[in-house]
Amino acid sequence: MTSTVHTLSLPSGDLDLSVDDQGQGRPFLLLHGGGGPQTVAPFAGLLADQRPARVVTPVHPGFGGTTRPDWLTDVPGLARVYARLLEGLGLTDVAVVGNSIGGWIAAELALLGSDRISSVTLANAAGIHVPGHPIADISSITPAELSRLAFHDPAKFAVDPATLPEAARAVMAANRATLQVYAGPHDMADPGLRERLAKVTHPTLVVWGESDQVIDVDYGRAYATAIPQARFEILHRTGHMPQLETPEQLLNVVWDFADTHATDRPNR
Repeated sequence: MTSTVHTLSLPSGDLDLSVDDQGQGRPFLLLHGGGGPQTVAPFAGLLADQRPARVVTPVHPGFGGTTRPDWLTDVPGLARVYARLLEGLGLTDVAVVGNSIGGWIAAELALLGSDRISSVTLANAAGIHVPGHPIADISSITPAELSRLAFHDPAKFAVDPATLPEAARAVMAANRATLQVYAGPHDMADPGLRERLAKVTHPTLVVWGESDQVIDVDYGRAYATAIPQARFEILHRTGHMPQLETPEQLLNVVWDFADTHATDRPNR
């Protein structure tokens, strides 16, 4: 795995973006959720190791100890950053995969209509408003409560922040603060996104952990319904972060969908 800093020039200003880049083969852009880059790092390694895949995993500015410029304050802005990253890396036929707020970013990226992207997979994605199915307010609950909501088997993944080094706790606090900035005033949702998703033309897969209590399954079904011809698939014995809880199950689903919809399919 190679971790590098890419300096991107955007209309709002220059941005130093930290990116992990590993493996060779079909390109994947992997977008992490509010827990930070460590929530997708093991899955990125698994995908690069077990499939002919080049996995590009950026750190959303402000997460993981990185800096967020003042002008970067919302999810559409992040989507434009990653469209510019794909351009800068010269990548085509890219399969975009995003979890939670990373899924929201992936949805906004799909709406930009980039011809560099061949498919989009949204895993337990945030971003839309579904009446009667609110997203859990993770800023107001304890880590133990969050684990109970986020995992099918919370005991395997519970973390007590008090046992972590001070530096790790500081990064977690910065991650939470950054998430609040990007999430905006509507609790992890853009009220207009659900309607705008009708304009998505990329093949889209919406996958959802059946045990997710952060964002429930019916919310996921509404997400898939909003996107033309999107496919919806349930992941069993899985909560909000399938890439951590059932990575092999997610790997098979993600790879098969990406490979099916790739414009160049040398790996079949």
